[in-house]
Amino acid sequence: MTKKILAVLAHPDDESFGLGGTLALYTQRGVETYYICATRGEAGTVDAEHLKGFKDTAEMRTDELMRAAKHLGLKDVFFLDYRDSGMPGMEDNNHPDAQINHPIEEVAGRVVKYIREIKPDVVLTFDPIGGYKHPDHIHIHKATVFAFANADNASFYPEAGEPFKPQALYFQVFPKGLLKAAVRLMPLFGKDPTKFGRNGDINIKELAGVTFPIHVRLNIRAAVDAKRKASECHASQGGMQMRRGVMGFITRFFGEREDYMRAYPPVEDGFKRRQDLFDGI
Repeated sequence: MTKKILAVLAHPDDESFGLGGTLALYTQRGVETYYICATRGEAGTVDAEHLKGFKDTAEMRTDELMRAAKHLGLKDVFFLDYRDSGMPGMEDNNHPDAQINHPIEEVAGRVVKYIREIKPDVVLTFDPIGGYKHPDHIHIHKATVFAFANADNASFYPEAGEPFKPQALYFQVFPKGLLKAAVRLMPLFGKDPTKFGRNGDINIKELAGVTFPIHVRLNIRAAVDAKRKASECHASQGGMQMRRGVMGFITRFFGEREDYMRAYPPVEDGFKRRQDLFDGI
């Protein structure tokens, strides 16, 4: 039987920038990979040149995602069609359709529908702080955890299909060594580690102090080219620059890898780090 992985994230580009190597790697290994995208990235900062030929940011970023999906080899992409909530303090936080303004249980109900339909072996999502504390990332993390816990509960959204329980749930985590190196090296390149990202709203120094256990470390070297091509599809979000500059240097120095914390099955004492998401499940 063909193995399946379902990634549940927040925006177009999360599937490429974050765990694109993982999705491409397992596609190469014959695993079916699927992506649930909670929003269409409406709140992302976009230069006018990228909007040519599109009616709005949502349409343009959806197009970027669908092109990236081909490079990653995704079997299918699904949208929950909530609105991008933006970073903390943005006016987008207050939009009634913003993802963060919908109850966790409601969002989980939509995720459960796809879990029961696809029947994945493995589900992937953000860590508890959403990688870099983006409100949508944290919200979809909570909804995915809730959905995973209730996917086999016949009384939870019974209209969403027959109960089903995936074998494993993982949270992608940033390697802290990489973040700490970024904090030390970015000033040498004239960059402020407390104001990283396209809008300077990501504090790498703060993130480097948050630690999650790493239970699986994937060597994604065989999928690096696919991840790069997928990331470049998200040109409006700086995808062309992902392997350039200081962060590109640090990534190459630390090697090509993506790390995961296993949330389910529970990790027992004495657990030894593994190199495959399917190992031990």
